[in-house]
Amino acid sequence: MAGLRRREVLAGAVALAGAATIGLNPGTAAAATQQRPGAQFPPSLDFGDYPVIARVRSRRALEHLRVLSDKIGPRIAGTEGELRAKDYIAKVLRDLRYQVTLQPFPIADKFLGGLSVGRDSWQTGSSPQGAQDVTREAVVVDAGDGTTLPDDLTGKIVLIAAVTTKADAYLTAAQRGAVAVLIGRIGADPARKLSAFSPTLPTPVTVPVLGLAQVQVERLRERLAKGSVKVKATATHHKNLTSYNVIAERPATFPGKDNGVVMVTAHYDSVPGSPGANDDGSGTVLCLELARVLRYLPTNKTLRFALWGSEEYGLIGSRHYVSNLSDPEAKRIAGCFQNDMVATSWDPAITYWLLSVDGADNATTAAVNAAAKRLGYDPRVKGPVARGSSDHVPFFERGIASGNFSWRGESGPALLEPTYHTPEDTIKDNVSLERLQVSLELIGSAAYSLLRK
Repeated sequence: MAGLRRREVLAGAVALAGAATIGLNPGTAAAATQQRPGAQFPPSLDFGDYPVIARVRSRRALEHLRVLSDKIGPRIAGTEGELRAKDYIAKVLRDLRYQVTLQPFPIADKFLGGLSVGRDSWQTGSSPQGAQDVTREAVVVDAGDGTTLPDDLTGKIVLIAAVTTKADAYLTAAQRGAVAVLIGRIGADPARKLSAFSPTLPTPVTVPVLGLAQVQVERLRERLAKGSVKVKATATHHKNLTSYNVIAERPATFPGKDNGVVMVTAHYDSVPGSPGANDDGSGTVLCLELARVLRYLPTNKTLRFALWGSEEYGLIGSRHYVSNLSDPEAKRIAGCFQNDMVATSWDPAITYWLLSVDGADNATTAAVNAAAKRLGYDPRVKGPVARGSSDHVPFFERGIASGNFSWRGESGPALLEPTYHTPEDTIKDNVSLERLQVSLELIGSAAYSLLRK
């Protein structure tokens, strides 16, 4: 007890002594020495942790997330939602006095759908082999798995959804007069709901065919159970698309030789139908909040934030960025902290995973592990372990130290929340302020440690 008290007194003294130097109110600096929310142990901070821990606020980050997830909603690569998000992110970073660059790149066409059900509007996918740029309004007929269809479907919209559906049911429905077909995805695993999609049809048809997420099917069937339901189905072909990376930079504050660059990154696009609150609105707003906190702090290295477009279609934005780096530019990057899904409220996701492509430790994973120990979070942190599937991959392939940081289930990083990639990935259903705060503190402290070296 005496030893613990002595450590607390010393920590408080360090906080008070350093407060003036780092521009903090002494009371604010001292508060940073208190046990962190959700931490297992009291912190043992180094000097550079104080300006980060005392300033980062998940509630400030949440203000940005309300814009991205609630106001803008789904942010599909190259479409209006992603472009609006790009403009918002760029404005926030410019207002913080960063030098902001928009990096455009062409991407493939997108086939999206829309379903208006009463006062609700849902985004879906649409089939490239179905009619495009059309709207059909009609009463819905629920055809189950499509095995048995009415002989006459003239003027109807047909819903086909089951774990296994009859492969040509959509074609039969169109031949029998349906004006649109809704194909729903139902997962065999009750703990995993499936996302909206763009169906690939063996035989083209002249009616729109939309791909619904599982939760959209469930909500539509709840309405059908109460009586007749009329919907409006729209299919849209989005052509000649451009997506953007948003790059924001602030140079090192200490003069002298070039000590390199530290990057903090996330992707800001989402999948069809999903507001993308956790995936990856959470990583995006983590970057925006850290940009606020780190903007004036002294560093030996250049600070660079990157928000990637088109991650969900194959890491397109980050691959474009890395492929356009010259060898000297690539060698300048001391580490890339990629943040993907850093705030889920799903109860089993109690572990903060450090993920490197090869499972080996590098400058980023080592920095986060060290920060976790200083902040008292280390029992909640695991890794590094091997996993790709995010924007740290192109950096690894170029020989740049990189890691992906994310909340997942305790048994392994493949254990994701049931709302992953679904319309239920909302702030209300899938965001924890406490986990977002932990993520902010870990990445902020780790990145600033690397920036000071």
